[in-house]
Amino acid sequence: KVFCEYFKELEEESIRDNFVIVYELLDELMDFGFPQTTDSKILQEYITQEGNKLETTKSRVPTTVTNAVSWRSEGIKYKKNEVFIDVIESVNLLVSATGSVLLSEVMGTIKLKVFLSGMPELRLGLNDRVLFELTGRGKNKSVELEDVKFHQCVRLSRFDNDRTISFIPPDGDFELMSYRLSTQVKPLIWIESVIEKFSHSRVEIMVKAKGQFKKQSVANGVEISVPVPSDADSPKFKTTAGSARYLPEKNLLIWTIKSFPGGKEHLMRAHFGLPSVEKEEEEGRPPISIRFEIPYFTVSGIQV
Repeated sequence: KVFCEYFKELEEESIRDNFVIVYELLDELMDFGFPQTTDSKILQEYITQEGNKLETTKSRVPTTVTNAVSWRSEGIKYKKNEVFIDVIESVNLLVSATGSVLLSEVMGTIKLKVFLSGMPELRLGLNDRVLFELTGRGKNKSVELEDVKFHQCVRLSRFDNDRTISFIPPDGDFELMSYRLSTQVKPLIWIESVIEKFSHSRVEIMVKAKGQFKKQSVANGVEISVPVPSDADSPKFKTTAGSARYLPEKNLLIWTIKSFPGGKEHLMRAHFGLPSVEKEEEEGRPPISIRFEIPYFTVSGIQV
């Protein structure tokens, strides 16, 4: 992560070009095998990317190294104190051909953008089931977090005691925590497909997609990938929304819809020529996959 912050792209090339900085960073990250300063923002204060500057006059240890709060510098000032919070969730879902959900998990992260002066103490509350049970509130609106992982600034002892998330935040952007939920989620975009073959010469694919989320929300950048037999040719498409394209090198047909409002239904028909029919028996039937993003919408119902 630190290397990515420094070099933006982390390739073999970027490590070769910057091996001096890499050495310096590793030297600061570990001291006698113990993790030392691991926050890239603090490292950037004294390991700059210009390099090759010889300064003999003074060697200055940044105060953060000897400080209790090693991830935040002192004396930060802002005219306007602001905090922005983003909850980003990704859902992994696998549905069988009959329509039953085989696998469903939600991976979430809470990201903060902090512009606060001094050494602010922040407390963040979640509708976390354990907390609600401790404080005697009902569990109807709460969620059960698993595999919670925190940024180093969170006081773990307080979290263990009374599930309070209290911390002195680093400056700027950072990821406060990540979590997993194994709640059953109903598929947000439901897909039905019919594949018909005609006398060894052509195949017709019909795919229906239905948005099963609130009408106010919109799914962006919807990509539905439909596997097709590897020897299919001369594709023809008809769609009620978006556009379809054929990627022969991946044996995929990709149907893209820029924005897909909740409650709407869209259809795509594809027609391919098939030189042989034996090919498909060898290849089996890989699943249709779909990717999309819905802004301002969390699946788990987590509330900050």
